[in-house]
Amino acid sequence: MTSSREPEIKNDAVRVDTWDACVDFPIFDAKTRSLKKSVLGAAGGVIGANASNVVVVEALKNINLHLEHGDRIGLVGHNGAGKSTLLRLLSGIYEPTRGSCRVKGRVAPVFDLGVGMDPEISGYENILIRGMFLGVSRKEMLSKTDEIAEFSELGDYLNMPLRTYSTGMRVRLALGVVTSIDPEILILDEGIGAVDAEFMKKARTRLQSLVERSGILVFASHSNEFLAQLCDRALWIDHGEIRMDGGIEEVVGAYEGPTAAAHVREGDRGAVVQLSGHRPRHGPAGADHPGAVG
Repeated sequence: MTSSREPEIKNDAVRVDTWDACVDFPIFDAKTRSLKKSVLGAAGGVIGANASNVVVVEALKNINLHLEHGDRIGLVGHNGAGKSTLLRLLSGIYEPTRGSCRVKGRVAPVFDLGVGMDPEISGYENILIRGMFLGVSRKEMLSKTDEIAEFSELGDYLNMPLRTYSTGMRVRLALGVVTSIDPEILILDEGIGAVDAEFMKKARTRLQSLVERSGILVFASHSNEFLAQLCDRALWIDHGEIRMDGGIEEVVGAYEGPTAAAHVREGDRGAVVQLSGHRPRHGPAGADHPGAVG
């Protein structure tokens, strides 16, 4: 359901609600005269000027989204369509420039794995810090340390400063931490770093378990197979707007075509998370809007 009115919500309900939410990025050092009518191309959007004549990029426009416990939402769209901006809006990193966004519940954002980690201290110490950054107590993180260490396969490196780690080793450690928690709202981006294929297969199994423990999932991915495994509903984000909301196969088919939809339909559903279904709350948003990127 699309609505610009804010209904009364029970205090104990885990929910995500946005009403006509917009996110603009001002560009204070740009020359308005040369930029305000420019177009960035397929991965961008219209640049304009606000009431103060400051150049702005519209990253999200008129987002109406209402999620409750049990919803598993996948985001599809080209690079720069606004998916990452929407994830950050729902995580509280960005505030809406116009409209409103209300999130009720403990949020675990899993897209910027480096946040909350200190390069000068050991891997073991970073497990505690990263966990507390995600809202978990020190005592609880201590109880999870051995299991996280086993998953990461980092061995004695966990006693060494994080600055001695490769990028892949940091991703292993961070994934171990974030997949050990029990979030009420999980904000997940598959583009979370480069690790070897065998470890990513292991990580995907652990991520699926994390999804099963979460109350609400919002997941951005370019992998239709992974979307079908973790989600039961999809949003097509296009130039900063919700263009379509529906089942995974339906939305992927509209976005990528019938061949991609067939792959979703014929894919291995043995690992699909069994979740309660919900009717789509949006219909097609109509023609493309020259909004901007995320």
